[in-house]
Amino acid sequence: MSDSVGKELKDWFVNAEKIVVAGIGNPIRSDDYVGLKIVKALQGKVPDTVCLLECETVPESYILDIEQFQPTHVLLIDAAFLELKPGEAQLVAAERMVDYSAVSTHALPLRIFCEHIKKVTGAKIGLLLIEPADMEFGEGLSVEAECAAERLTTLLLEHLVSRPLFFSKRSWR
Repeated sequence: MSDSVGKELKDWFVNAEKIVVAGIGNPIRSDDYVGLKIVKALQGKVPDTVCLLECETVPESYILDIEQFQPTHVLLIDAAFLELKPGEAQLVAAERMVDYSAVSTHALPLRIFCEHIKKVTGAKIGLLLIEPADMEFGEGLSVEAECAAERLTTLLLEHLVSRPLFFSKRSWR
């Protein structure tokens, strides 16, 4: 995984006040589980100003939760075919989704989901996409996706916990 993802995340989180981190994927499609794995690893380790969602393959089912949380930033984490090396990650602004020929396994294209969330919340939307090694039916991540999940979890914790964010006192539960 390139070091640029860490810098891109740092820049992306500038001025974050309330953040939604949503893991997307199918737990029985091998590396498609990587986004969910990362969100699960963040559970209980982030402040109340971070809303963690395990969306599985239906992020659209969480639109109301996201709207009610009123985030300034929404980060979607998912596996996607980007023609990178397995386990490599890329942070993509939602506005740039049309530039990517990423292939996803979800019924509603993430581009449409992102457009709706942006329209109703005004939040900055980013997609943290991880190149899978294996998307066949089966449980468990490939070695590459497992390593990526560990590195990205550590990076996200640095940005969600270790640095001072300008959060409001109001928590959402």
